[in-house]
Amino acid sequence: MNPLLDRITQTPGQCGGRPCIRGMRIRVSDILEMLAENVSSTEILEDFPDLEPEDIQACLLFAAPQLTFSTARIESDLHF
Repeated sequence: MNPLLDRITQTPGQCGGRPCIRGMRIRVSDILEMLAENVSSTEILEDFPDLEPEDIQACLLFAAPQLTFSTARIESDLHF
């Protein structure tokens, strides 16, 4: 397992138990949404000074396996 994934935490009672960054109330999904909306990593780091570049990379690493599952499901639902 990539050690960057240790930056992703899930704590019951914090942000509904959703994955967060290093125990902070910054959800992985929030960072991913910002990236999807074309907000640069530099802008994210400026807006959240407690974040480090490795935190953004950890969010992407955390999300990647989820996409593999979703893609397989989408492909199986396609009918040509």
